[in-house]
Amino acid sequence: MELVVRKNDLLRELQLFQGIVERKNTIPILANVLMEAKGDEVRLLATDLEVALQSRCAASVSKAGSLTVPAKKLYEIVKALPDTDIRIEEDKAGVKVAADRFESRMQTLPREDFPSLPQSADVAMAVLPRAGLREMVAKTQFAITGEDTRYFLNGALLVLRPDAMSLVATDGHRLALVTAPREGAKGEEEVKAILPKKTLGELSRLLAEADGDVQYRRGENHLFFEVGGRVLISRMIDGQFPAYERVIPKGNDKRLEFDRDRLTNAVKRVALLSNERSRAVRLRLDSGAVDVSSNSPEFGEAHEALPVEYSGPAFEICFNAQYILDFLSAVNTDVVSLDLKDEVSQALMKPVGAEGYDYTYVIMPMRI
Repeated sequence: MELVVRKNDLLRELQLFQGIVERKNTIPILANVLMEAKGDEVRLLATDLEVALQSRCAASVSKAGSLTVPAKKLYEIVKALPDTDIRIEEDKAGVKVAADRFESRMQTLPREDFPSLPQSADVAMAVLPRAGLREMVAKTQFAITGEDTRYFLNGALLVLRPDAMSLVATDGHRLALVTAPREGAKGEEEVKAILPKKTLGELSRLLAEADGDVQYRRGENHLFFEVGGRVLISRMIDGQFPAYERVIPKGNDKRLEFDRDRLTNAVKRVALLSNERSRAVRLRLDSGAVDVSSNSPEFGEAHEALPVEYSGPAFEICFNAQYILDFLSAVNTDVVSLDLKDEVSQALMKPVGAEGYDYTYVIMPMRI
């Protein structure tokens, strides 16, 4: 294999692979990226057996071929090179990477050891709007649990309907649900799939880099997302996602509306003196104001009053401060609403005036 490629073109693609390749793995080949040079391009492929990414890069190929290269080291070398053409050439001792007056040689691993990946050619395709999907991922992925014991919660549920698509994630203490419109085929059936947390992270990077809609395909055990000439392949989580519709409260009759930045800053300040383990902040509702407070035996106490339009009965409710801040950092409207029922029932948070999507955030109160 022998080719010449522009530094910035190759660097842009290699950067997308860094979150996928496994640097500490019992299978050494998974730390490598597969490069296949042919015609006027070089194709790149990496996988950790759960998530895989295929991309391509324009190149001047003088000798076709394929090889595997350590993905992290290749990225570091390319990043450090001047903005010029890079020469990549296979030889008996490995692969040479050179540019300007710089020359290096890296070890390769056999192409035959690289795992084969499923293909999507014979799978039906659906088109998903990129902007809507990007909003959905950004506003739900933080709510995915990190507990391996509940493996079916280690991902987000994607639901496709003919006229809408939804993404929902929960860790048992809070739930994030985003629904955005889409144009589907008439008669298209509702389909559901659980996407792993790592897949959502890589999909988020891909959606930020590319333009155009997403071509989505679902195989027997894998999902395929194609956008901007790149294809993200992911295993599906096999499990039964909880009936999330039942968690969304219907009878919360006490509505508060906050300036998002003001609420964010108040919770951040007050949480500085909260218990480090529980991160609990207390909201005391009274006529015309909400008092946000915290206290801990180790540090002391803090509180901040926020003016609101409220004339209902006075009561207190307690939440994990980080759960509130996660929601506030994900929304981009100036005003957010908080719907409450009582001290022990789940609360409902929403952005006020959001366009192009519907965002529902359910948060369980804490008992302290």
